Amino acid sequence: MLMKNQTSHSKTPSPWQGRVDADGSLRWHQVVACLDPELQDISDLGGDDLASKVALLGYACDEGVARNQGRTGAAEGPRAIRAALANLPRPPSAVIDLGNIDTRPDRLTMEQAQAQLASAVAHCLNQRAFPLVLGGGHDVAFGSFSGLAQHLQQRGEAMPSIGIINFDAHFDLRRDPQPSSGTPFEQIARQCDEHIWPFDYLCLGISEFANTPLLFDTARVRRVRWLSDEQLAPSRLDMALHAVSEFIRDKDYLYLSFCLDVLPAHIAPGVSAPAARGVELSVIEPLLDAVLQSGKVALADIAEMNPRFDIDSRTARIAARLLARMLSRQQA
Repeated sequence: MLMKNQTSHSKTPSPWQGRVDADGSLRWHQVVACLDPELQDISDLGGDDLASKVALLGYACDEGVARNQGRTGAAEGPRAIRAALANLPRPPSAVIDLGNIDTRPDRLTMEQAQAQLASAVAHCLNQRAFPLVLGGGHDVAFGSFSGLAQHLQQRGEAMPSIGIINFDAHFDLRRDPQPSSGTPFEQIARQCDEHIWPFDYLCLGISEFANTPLLFDTARVRRVRWLSDEQLAPSRLDMALHAVSEFIRDKDYLYLSFCLDVLPAHIAPGVSAPAARGVELSVIEPLLDAVLQSGKVALADIAEMNPRFDIDSRTARIAARLLARMLSRQQA
């Protein structure tokens, strides 16, 4: 959960501002209900407050990116995404913004932030809310999955069937001594090993030239399934849709993670590690729809939004479009 004495909010103006239409049409900034963790802990919220709502959680951390020798700045990602969401037409479901788990300035380590995120995600799921996590570095994934694991354990599910779907140019399966934005799915795999759960991981958009041979070997040992950026060409969309359908067919729950560096750098420059090729939105969006329309997605996060390197808020706008699409397709 977000702890009052360890979570910081900047005193800059709220990102939830925007146009007010004369015809009475509403936008995100007019309907999102905000909770300031400095005033109230989300554990004070009962089921009536969170049930059937989307819960936005910010993960303002890029310590993992720095450890992974990437471009820092993703700690500013949650605010940039909120600002881009603010002017979009109102979401199809009620949304409550639970604020940020913020590692700045020097309040939390990455590991502490992941642990707090896990508690917050588990609490939201326990209260029947849909957690939508805004990153932040991709180390967010370990916190997100850990929250789902806590929730399922609290429900008494001994052997849940969880499918992990990650849109990403990278496996993020590094076995480094120190956790980072490059290790979260190996950490998840080890957590599954500890629980004696299967590790079912599908990665969409893998770049042959952004992963070392050792990472491909690790993926094979872990029995990871993946489709490369070259396989995800528009002409091969039917094949990709079939692969996704086969992966999710026997799963009870899905954890959806979206790393913005899976997109071409010319449309998503504001990321920690821009893609040389990437996967076009014309392919990404139908695949995303197929995952969401399964009705099995328990939570989702978006990672590596880095406003320091964005151009005309292109990446933030794409992140907002994808998140709004997630909610509209989740309702379908």
